[in-house]
Amino acid sequence: MPNILFLCSKNKLRSPTAEAVFSDIEGWNVYSAGISHDAEVHVSLEDIEWADYIFVMENVHKKKLSQKFGNAINRQHVISLGIPDDYEYMDDVLIDILKSKVPEYVK
Repeated sequence: MPNILFLCSKNKLRSPTAEAVFSDIEGWNVYSAGISHDAEVHVSLEDIEWADYIFVMENVHKKKLSQKFGNAINRQHVISLGIPDDYEYMDDVLIDILKSKVPEYVK
Protein backbone atom coordinates (compact mmCIF):
# COMPACT_ATOMS: atom_id res chain seq x y z
CA MET A 1 0.00 0.00 0.00
CA PRO A 2 1.76 3.19 -1.13
CA ASN A 3 2.09 6.22 1.10
CA ILE A 4 1.62 9.34 -1.01
CA LEU A 5 2.53 12.85 0.10
CA PHE A 6 1.35 15.92 -1.81
CA LEU A 7 3.23 19.19 -1.30
CA CYS A 8 2.64 22.76 -2.36
CA SER A 9 3.70 26.04 -0.80
CA LYS A 10 1.08 26.81 1.84
CA ASN A 11 -1.09 23.66 1.88
CA LYS A 12 -4.20 25.71 1.16
CA LEU A 13 -5.26 24.93 -2.41
CA ARG A 14 -3.38 22.47 -4.59
CA SER A 15 -2.03 19.84 -2.20
CA PRO A 16 -5.21 19.67 -0.06
CA THR A 17 -7.18 19.24 -3.28
CA ALA A 18 -4.92 16.35 -4.26
CA GLU A 19 -5.34 14.81 -0.81
CA ALA A 20 -9.13 15.08 -1.09
CA VAL A 21 -9.22 13.67 -4.63
CA PHE A 22 -7.08 10.63 -3.88
CA SER A 23 -8.07 9.90 -0.27
CA ASP A 24 -10.82 7.53 -1.39
CA ILE A 25 -8.57 5.40 -3.60
CA GLU A 26 -8.51 1.95 -2.07
CA GLY A 27 -4.98 0.93 -1.18
CA TRP A 28 -3.55 4.45 -1.15
CA ASN A 29 -2.56 6.31 2.01
CA VAL A 30 -2.49 10.03 1.23
CA TYR A 31 -1.49 13.16 3.10
CA SER A 32 -0.71 16.75 2.19
CA ALA A 33 1.46 19.48 3.64
CA GLY A 34 3.18 22.73 2.72
CA ILE A 35 6.85 23.46 2.25
CA SER A 36 6.78 27.20 3.07
CA HIS A 37 7.35 28.57 6.55
CA ASP A 38 3.80 29.98 6.60
CA ALA A 39 2.06 26.77 5.50
CA GLU A 40 -1.22 25.69 7.08
CA VAL A 41 0.31 22.25 7.76
CA HIS A 42 4.11 22.10 7.64
CA VAL A 43 5.86 19.14 6.08
CA SER A 44 7.94 17.28 8.63
CA LEU A 45 10.81 14.83 8.57
CA GLU A 46 8.33 12.16 9.65
CA ASP A 47 6.16 12.95 6.61
CA ILE A 48 9.16 12.53 4.30
CA GLU A 49 10.22 9.27 5.91
CA TRP A 50 6.62 7.96 5.74
CA ALA A 51 6.19 8.68 2.04
CA ASP A 52 6.85 6.33 -0.84
CA TYR A 53 5.84 8.98 -3.37
CA ILE A 54 6.21 12.72 -2.92
CA PHE A 55 4.33 14.83 -5.43
CA VAL A 56 5.29 18.49 -5.55
CA MET A 57 3.25 20.96 -7.54
CA GLU A 58 6.19 22.95 -9.00
CA ASN A 59 9.92 22.50 -9.51
CA VAL A 60 10.62 25.19 -6.91
CA HIS A 61 8.99 22.93 -4.31
CA LYS A 62 11.29 20.09 -5.35
CA LYS A 63 14.29 22.36 -4.85
CA LYS A 64 13.10 23.51 -1.41
CA LEU A 65 12.35 19.91 -0.44
CA SER A 66 15.86 18.86 -1.42
CA GLN A 67 17.42 21.76 0.49
CA LYS A 68 15.44 21.06 3.65
CA PHE A 69 15.22 17.26 3.64
CA GLY A 70 17.84 16.11 1.12
CA ASN A 71 19.46 13.67 3.54
CA ALA A 72 16.11 11.99 4.27
CA ILE A 73 15.15 11.46 0.63
CA ASN A 74 16.45 8.05 -0.32
CA ARG A 75 13.88 5.56 -1.56
CA GLN A 76 11.08 8.04 -2.19
CA HIS A 77 9.98 8.88 -5.69
CA VAL A 78 9.84 12.69 -5.94
CA ILE A 79 7.72 13.90 -8.86
CA SER A 80 7.04 17.47 -9.93
CA LEU A 81 3.59 17.80 -11.47
CA GLY A 82 4.21 21.23 -13.02
CA ILE A 83 0.95 22.69 -11.70
CA PRO A 84 1.14 26.47 -11.17
CA ASP A 85 -0.62 28.26 -8.33
CA ASP A 86 -3.55 29.25 -10.57
CA TYR A 87 -6.35 27.18 -9.04
CA GLU A 88 -8.76 27.36 -6.14
CA TYR A 89 -9.39 24.49 -3.75
CA MET A 90 -11.28 21.67 -5.53
CA ASP A 91 -11.22 23.54 -8.87
CA ASP A 92 -12.59 21.19 -11.55
CA VAL A 93 -9.66 21.89 -13.89
CA LEU A 94 -7.15 21.19 -11.10
CA ILE A 95 -8.93 17.92 -10.28
CA ASP A 96 -8.79 16.86 -13.93
CA ILE A 97 -5.07 17.66 -14.11
CA LEU A 98 -4.34 15.71 -10.94
CA LYS A 99 -6.37 12.70 -12.09
CA SER A 100 -4.57 12.69 -15.44
CA LYS A 101 -1.04 12.93 -13.99
CA VAL A 102 -0.76 11.27 -10.59
CA PRO A 103 -1.96 7.67 -11.22
CA GLU A 104 0.62 7.03 -13.95
CA TYR A 105 3.42 7.29 -11.36
CA VAL A 106 1.94 5.22 -8.53
CA LYS A 107 2.58 1.48 -8.69
